[in-house]
Amino acid sequence: MVNRVKKQSDTAPATASPVSRQLRKVQLYTDGACSGNPGPGGWAFVLRDVKTGKELTGAGGERDSTNNRMELRAVIEGLKSLKKRCYVELYSDSSYVLQGLQSWMHGWKRNGWQRKEKGKLKPVKNLELWQELDQLISQHTIQFHHVKGHSGHPENERCDQMAVEASQQV
Repeated sequence: MVNRVKKQSDTAPATASPVSRQLRKVQLYTDGACSGNPGPGGWAFVLRDVKTGKELTGAGGERDSTNNRMELRAVIEGLKSLKKRCYVELYSDSSYVLQGLQSWMHGWKRNGWQRKEKGKLKPVKNLELWQELDQLISQHTIQFHHVKGHSGHPENERCDQMAVEASQQV
């Protein structure tokens, strides 16, 4: 597994909101990539402190993975890099991740981490990642944002490039 995290500074500080005065406000941009599905995969994140503009980036990969696993891993690794409770604006192009967090997870937990398929309960796919993500999101206040992939969004494009590079290194 490739695992890189590096700090960067961004000179454009953002304005403070009432929420950011109570909790540190950060923006978390994530993306995952896979060459084949399954195949070599990569994940990446850009974490930006809204007040200071400082950034932390991370990327890594797995030899045999899926796109959905890499999308989940990107969010997990970004959240794991936070040392204190924060107000997190999460930006992702993954409907799988965003729907899972906002809609599906509550039902999965109610059903013992099982999902309904054709009227029957089946195990949740990528269970260990969803459970890790569930534990991490409970530590923060999170606002979700869907970003259309490959649409020129600067941070999404940056994460995509880092994730593809990480997938090529495994």
